[in-house]
Amino acid sequence: MSGESATRITPGNAYRPEDVAAQVAEGVEVSEDVAEYALRLGDDALILAQRLGWWISRAPELEEDVALANIALDLIGHARSFLTYAGAAWGKSEDDLAYWRGENEFRSSYLVEQPNGDFGKTIARQLVFSAFQHELYSRLVDSADATLAAIAAKALKEVDYHRDHATQWTLRLGDGTEESKRRMAAGLVSVWPYVDQLFQDDDLVGRLEGVAVRPSELRAPFDAYLAGVFAEAGLELPDIPPAMTDKSRHKHSEHLGYLLAEMQVLAREHPGATW
Repeated sequence: MSGESATRITPGNAYRPEDVAAQVAEGVEVSEDVAEYALRLGDDALILAQRLGWWISRAPELEEDVALANIALDLIGHARSFLTYAGAAWGKSEDDLAYWRGENEFRSSYLVEQPNGDFGKTIARQLVFSAFQHELYSRLVDSADATLAAIAAKALKEVDYHRDHATQWTLRLGDGTEESKRRMAAGLVSVWPYVDQLFQDDDLVGRLEGVAVRPSELRAPFDAYLAGVFAEAGLELPDIPPAMTDKSRHKHSEHLGYLLAEMQVLAREHPGATW
């Protein structure tokens, strides 16, 4: 990124996808490594948004339909900004990256790819991921890459709500009826094997010193936050070995392909269509 471009980008104007696109159109330089890192952040947000969108009209109460829809829309906004920035390195748009990549080209984590299950499992996944994302964006605001820092600064305000929403539901379910506690505990058990992947450092992060956030440095504050939530909700930390995952994000769970088939079908059946 050129010094001139960096000075134009501030946390107040680089969050919206159209603002990032404007910066790209002005010739912001994006390295392959930065693009790959932005792709990881964007794909996690995009895939989780797709999962949460399923709950619209299916949530346990009408207010929750709206809440989960709004969280999904927030995440789509994050994804659009990150994917627009990533696409600058390859001359691709956010739509190119969302709809025209194959499964092996996505960089999402196993956690966000997991099926929704019941409401308890969805909340467990949301608690874990929003707590991780909150720690990540809290550090990314100090990135040497001005665009990544700006997107993170705006997104952090929304993720703060996402984390609080999941926390309140965890407390409500964990400290509710015997059945709600059982379901919340089962949800945590089902998603916990995929937590470790979120905190694995790899060569890409190593090459982006000062730009990317080292995931391993986020584990301690993440664990501390969840320990407090679990203690208040009367839940125990799952004692489960981690699943075999790929820290470089090139390999995926068996669930991603099915999700992409649904997410991409309209664009692929009607290429170039607008509405």
